[in-house]
Amino acid sequence: MQSCEAILVESPKIPLADIERSLIKTYKKDIFRPFVQAINEYELVEPGDKIAVAISGGKDSLILAKLFQELKKHNKIDFELVFLSMDPGFNEINRVLLKANTEYLGIPLTIKESEIFHVIGKIAKENPCYMCARMRRGFLYQAAKELGCNKLALGHHFNDVIETTMMNMLYNGQFMTMVPKITAENFDDIELIRPMMFVKEKAIIRWIKHSGIQAMNCGCTVVAEKTSSKRREVKALIEQLKKDQPDVDQLIFNSATNVNLEAILGYHKNNANKVHFNQIYKERRKQK
Repeated sequence: MQSCEAILVESPKIPLADIERSLIKTYKKDIFRPFVQAINEYELVEPGDKIAVAISGGKDSLILAKLFQELKKHNKIDFELVFLSMDPGFNEINRVLLKANTEYLGIPLTIKESEIFHVIGKIAKENPCYMCARMRRGFLYQAAKELGCNKLALGHHFNDVIETTMMNMLYNGQFMTMVPKITAENFDDIELIRPMMFVKEKAIIRWIKHSGIQAMNCGCTVVAEKTSSKRREVKALIEQLKKDQPDVDQLIFNSATNVNLEAILGYHKNNANKVHFNQIYKERRKQK
């Protein structure tokens, strides 16, 4: 099985101007337009915002950075950008790759150091991914706040949304999906936004291959090939379902926007104050 660690090789990159132009020409329909649609529909960017764009080094964060740069060129909204990366303890080859890619793509990167991989390796070897994600998120919130930002943008895309929805149903027994924006836990003055919710991963893969950029695969030094096994299982399941129902991925996504409150057995907010079906039914009868 392929390791998450990147292998640094020379690849034929196309000129930066062509990479940037492709986002608003070749990939306008599949990437730039869905990106702008999410921003407009969910009001993710507002005048006066200072947005920290989180750069992990992977394909999703690199294209997110370029999309925001293009948005700033072509949009009338006045906002600022900071491109923020956290080094959780990358191997040197990944650190080199991160810096090489961002320099080539014209992304002015601010790197903050941490020892998250070292800590996770000690306290959560058996199931490190969840804890690592939470620690990374908290670190990024704090770093964004220190840089004067009021929003933190992450590169979650359409497939992340539907896979998370399915994982919550199949492994956690609850219907819960990724949302386009949320106030950061323990950081009330920072809002997390996900502008690529409508962008499909296959389009991002086409763009990264077209560009000739070798993005970082994962960078994890703790469990490498064991990371995100449940997500891989769900991804494979969705691909299998698509053989019989080609639109199943879109239907899963649509289900989170089309919840019928007349046909649920219960709900809750923040795992508290669960409302049972009987209560829902009684209140419904009172209204008639």
